[in-house]
Amino acid sequence: MRTRRKIIVYIATSADGYIARPDGDVEWLNRRPQTVDYGMRAFYPTIDTILWGRKTYDWLLNYYKKAGKKDGMFDTELANYVFSRKPRKRAASGVEFVSEPVKEFAQRLRATQGKHIWMMGGGELIASFLDAGEIDEFDIHVIPVFIGEGIPLVAPRHRDVPLRLRSSRKFPDGVVRLRYEVAR
Repeated sequence: MRTRRKIIVYIATSADGYIARPDGDVEWLNRRPQTVDYGMRAFYPTIDTILWGRKTYDWLLNYYKKAGKKDGMFDTELANYVFSRKPRKRAASGVEFVSEPVKEFAQRLRATQGKHIWMMGGGELIASFLDAGEIDEFDIHVIPVFIGEGIPLVAPRHRDVPLRLRSSRKFPDGVVRLRYEVAR
């Protein structure tokens, strides 16, 4: 029996619920100790696909450009899909632009063989997949810092989405990992 491919939001938020500052900056995340993995080494081998929003993609390209790197920011061993209403003419190496409706894309992707799918974000894309009923799990790492304003984990809309807690874990530096499944 084939296992259903899950779409999992694996992400960090500030204690006040933001995934980035208003301009997309996430430097507040880089202040974490590099000695703690928070589960990424175990998570990464379970996926073979990453879903990116256009703003997240553009922010990452700009971040690497400032660092003097032109390419190599996307793991070409994985499928990388960027959702955009206005795709660029040329995507970064290992990236494919998607403009089809979320539900259709997700169902087509789930129908293929493969591992789970990492919903990288941002908040608008997470909201679109959530509203289409195409998110299975949230794996949220709450970082013990308030950043005051920014991009929320899920773009605001009127919705009630019940979650079931799968597990929680506290790390010595105060980070809390919350694993939820979307109740169906």
